[in-house]
Amino acid sequence: MATKPLSRLDLNLLVALDALLSERSVTRAAERLGLSQPALSASLSRLRVHFEDPILVREGNNYVLSPLAARLVDQTAIALESARRVFAAHADFDASDSAREFTIYGSDYSFVTVGHRVAALAAERAPGVRFRFNLHNPQFVEDAAHRLRTADGVLIPHGPVVDTLPYLDLFSDGWIGVAASDNPLVGDRITMEVAQASPWVFTYQSQAAFTSAGRQLHELGIEPHIDAVVEGFLAMPSFIAGTRRLGLVQSRLEPFVLQHPGVKVVALPFEATPIRNAFWWHPVHDRDPEHQWLRSLFDEVGRELSGE
Repeated sequence: MATKPLSRLDLNLLVALDALLSERSVTRAAERLGLSQPALSASLSRLRVHFEDPILVREGNNYVLSPLAARLVDQTAIALESARRVFAAHADFDASDSAREFTIYGSDYSFVTVGHRVAALAAERAPGVRFRFNLHNPQFVEDAAHRLRTADGVLIPHGPVVDTLPYLDLFSDGWIGVAASDNPLVGDRITMEVAQASPWVFTYQSQAAFTSAGRQLHELGIEPHIDAVVEGFLAMPSFIAGTRRLGLVQSRLEPFVLQHPGVKVVALPFEATPIRNAFWWHPVHDRDPEHQWLRSLFDEVGRELSGE
């Protein structure tokens, strides 16, 4: 295919291409860009003509990226971010005048330990800045390198996310057990026998989304009977109170757990490996001055929490 002069290309197609590659759906891409579906379908048709490639290929009830489109994913994100920086370069970044909205993914644990503190710092220094804190899920974690192209970052410990992404270490934390206050099998500690025989409540139980303490149970030869899976730690006490179920939460959540009637925190039957909490982002944000300012807030809060 002959290279077309840049002057003959509609650079608005770059925005459409990025949305289509990210969402892998004309409908979702149109919603994201605030366009009608016919308008984005027309853009997809023009992209197909330009690349002489289908870009999106139907597979059953869904669309998948063509081999060429898969190769374009990172290039498109980098090109779009570079274009954004070019047109923002006429003025220096001043946080106090910024009206940017940052989108951060994470668990309820990361939001109540880190997220709210970062938002509070930003409110003091940049009152126009807004945050959108979205709960991640196993699908997000399994595809984090792709999903982070359209978000500003994710708060998650080391382990589930590929370590090829840039990250900022924040603070370490331990693990505690949760049991019903009236559970006759659990005193101030869970024994190995009770851990093996009891039902459990787990979080994020998938191949890529997991907790390090939950994985340690398996490594110690304990195959827990999982009664319920919840995608959040703060909801866990509700599933444990009045039952024989057990759960695992991070040590810093102890005050939140104890606000729930009918549960208690207990010691685990093994020395749980501490978790290293971190903030992860896509390389397209590396040189973005606004994102660098955001990362400085996370660094400040992380050092504060490490000091505690």
